Amino acid sequence: MLTLCLDTAYRYLTCALIEDDKIIAKKSAECFKRQSEEVFHFLDILLAESNRRLLDIDAVCISKGPGSYTGVRIAMTIAKVICSLKGLKLYTISTLRLYAANDPMTMVLMDARAHRAYIGIYDKERVLLKDCAKDLACIVKGDYRIVGDGHLIGEEDQMPDIAEAFLKTRHFWEEERDVDHLTPLYLKESDAYYR
Repeated sequence: MLTLCLDTAYRYLTCALIEDDKIIAKKSAECFKRQSEEVFHFLDILLAESNRRLLDIDAVCISKGPGSYTGVRIAMTIAKVICSLKGLKLYTISTLRLYAANDPMTMVLMDARAHRAYIGIYDKERVLLKDCAKDLACIVKGDYRIVGDGHLIGEEDQMPDIAEAFLKTRHFWEEERDVDHLTPLYLKESDAYYR
């Protein structure tokens, strides 16, 4: 099975082709607010490198947020169109879980503006803190490896290989049965969002 994986939720644009349990092509670059300009160029490169066609894709997996309002919608729109036209399966994964990459004791931070961060804490398969938005003043580093916007709490910024993270988190992909009504995960419901 050939799966196209897309992440446009934040600063990076990542496209990967996974065939069975192996990445056969990947491309990732920091292009914040330019993902929509680059995504189809990235797809062309992947397909050429892997000697595949768009018609060969059997499924699509995307990160569903949280993240940039527009960024999350880029991958989601592309996935909806491809999956609707071809009748393919569509899978999603939380952006924060994806960035944690199924690694031990990992805190993922993404700038949510207004002195807040999207945060999720994972210890391999266990969720230690469910994805939410928190005031920066309420975030304690603890004994975690920090991924994402570490600078928000005085640490170094660090990103995983997102294409590899798609493969490592494959068992957390959730099949979306109603592709037409799929919506991004914005975390606006979080109490911390309004503080």
